[in-house]
Amino acid sequence: MKALVTGGGGFIGGAILSLLRARGDAVTTLARGAYPDLEAKGCVLVRSDLSDAAAVRRAAEGCDVVFHVAAKAGIWGSPDAYERTNVQGTQNVIDACLAAGVPRLVFTSSPSVAYAGEDVEGADASLPYPPEDAYKADYPRTKARAEKRVRAANGPKLATVSLRPHLVWGVGDNHLLPRMVARARAGRLRIVGDGKARVDSTYVDNAADAHLAAADALTHDGPLGGNAYFVSNGEPLPVGELLNLLLAAAGAPPVTRHVPFKVAYAAGAASEAVYRALRRTDEPLMTRFLAEQLATSHWFDIEPCARDFGWRPRVSLAEGLERLRAHAGQGR
Repeated sequence: MKALVTGGGGFIGGAILSLLRARGDAVTTLARGAYPDLEAKGCVLVRSDLSDAAAVRRAAEGCDVVFHVAAKAGIWGSPDAYERTNVQGTQNVIDACLAAGVPRLVFTSSPSVAYAGEDVEGADASLPYPPEDAYKADYPRTKARAEKRVRAANGPKLATVSLRPHLVWGVGDNHLLPRMVARARAGRLRIVGDGKARVDSTYVDNAADAHLAAADALTHDGPLGGNAYFVSNGEPLPVGELLNLLLAAAGAPPVTRHVPFKVAYAAGAASEAVYRALRRTDEPLMTRFLAEQLATSHWFDIEPCARDFGWRPRVSLAEGLERLRAHAGQGR
């Protein structure tokens, strides 16, 4: 099989790319930076941005499947940048697949597309999208727009499926864990509320496995075609407990201080107003979206993955933490 992985230099994209190469698939990756390590693995690197429709089309030529992982993540930034990368960039990927005759597209979405600031407990993908004005950040808003386009594109010429991995972590994380660790070491991390809201998380290898399993089972008229699936380890924990397990495995001090939800939410709203007024693009310490995420339950039913494409997580939470602990010990 020949696959294109957008964002192959990133955390989830890199894990998908490694699994594809390990089983002998030919891989092209579209990425903005130079990644000699990926080329050393035998990957073809197309260095470009998702906004370059012609480059996306060239990268997709001759592929049997596209894994569209690249996105603008985070909780703050230019709304135009989120729209350009997450929505128009995804449309460019869809158009490239259709123009190049690629039969399958696996889209890396986010559980936040179905999150409206309230508890989500045991939900599957029948959970409706909230109204656009319910989103408290541009990331979930634009990912929802992109996912809707991917799902609508499913048809005889292109089979599509959207996966929503939740809170992905593990060895090689260059986004979530480093920021958590830095804030914990600086004494700037807090538990919002009582820390008892239960949340799911996903070890990175499980997220990558799910992508390959979905791609292998995907047909436009099968159960996956045009649908979305939540992906996680299926082991929800209280957010305070999970946070401190991850910090301990990464060699960082625990977080013990709490801040009431209403205080965190108000601080987030004030920070957003100040950052907008100053046109700052760096992330505030707190936003309304982050306060809600840290204070509410969000865990999901992953049985549809087993039912429709035979996927279950193979790396348990305990094993993932041990891998992270071993890696962090080597790095000290």
